[in-house]
This record gives sequence, C-alpha cells and structure tokens, in this order.
Amino acid sequence: GTDVLAAGGSLDRPQVRRLVFADDDARRRLEAIVHPQVRARRAELVAAAPPGAVVVDDVPLLVESGLQGDYDVVVVVDAPDAVRLDRLVRLRGMSRDDARARMAAQATRAERLAAADLVVDNGGALADLDRRVADLWAELTARESANDPS
Repeated sequence: GTDVLAAGGSLDRPQVRRLVFADDDARRRLEAIVHPQVRARRAELVAAAPPGAVVVDDVPLLVESGLQGDYDVVVVVDAPDAVRLDRLVRLRGMSRDDARARMAAQATRAERLAAADLVVDNGGALADLDRRVADLWAELTARESANDPS
C-alpha cells in the first residue's frame, strides 16, 4: 500500500524492511510476489548465456528458499555474526534492533555453512575479500574450462 511509498512514489525500502522483518506473514506475502518474478528473470538470463558460461547468482535467501539444490556450486560468503551486525549498522544505517531482527529472520550461520560447497571468508578487510573472490573466480572458470567438451 501507500505506507511503503516514499515521496515521489518510489519504494521506501527501509519501511519495507521494517515491515517484513517484523512480520513473518508480511515477509512471506512479499516473497510470494517477488520470488516468482526473480526466478522467471533468472531463467531468461541463463537461457541467454553462451554455452559453457559460468553463471553467478547472488541469492540472499538461498537457504531460506530451499534453492541450493538448483545450483551446481553453492558459494557462501561468510562473516561472524558480530561482524555482520556491525556492518548492517555501520554500512546500511540500520539500528541495532533492526539489524538483529533481519539476522533473526534469516538462516543461521551454521545453516548457511551447511549448504555451502565453497566458503569465502568475509570477516576481514575488503581487499582481502577481493583477493579471495578473484581466486575463487579463477578456480570456478578453470573447472568449467576443464569440463567443456569443445
């Protein structure tokens, strides 16, 4: 409704966050609207990818949605909960209570790690993460090249 619109008619994302992370039913209703559209768009993009391409999806709620079985490789970018909480407050401007509510509505760290084929540590500096992701990309593209029959 209009309670989630900002001035000018755009979506008030902080208000949507407050609503859906405080109310499981509201979150499920939103997911029922958004997820089918996201899956349809993903299918279009995958179909348009060239043969042998490595397709990467950034799926924030992969475990919660039970979609990990849809992927050849699941990579979890991991940080300790205290680091995640600090980043939500510092980088996203969330209150500590809102950040905790968001984290509580998501899969636990243990659940995310259990779903992972590969884990990238994101508990440190951004430069460290950049290096780890570059190394992982090299590994994944090398795997795909080795599996490509052409």
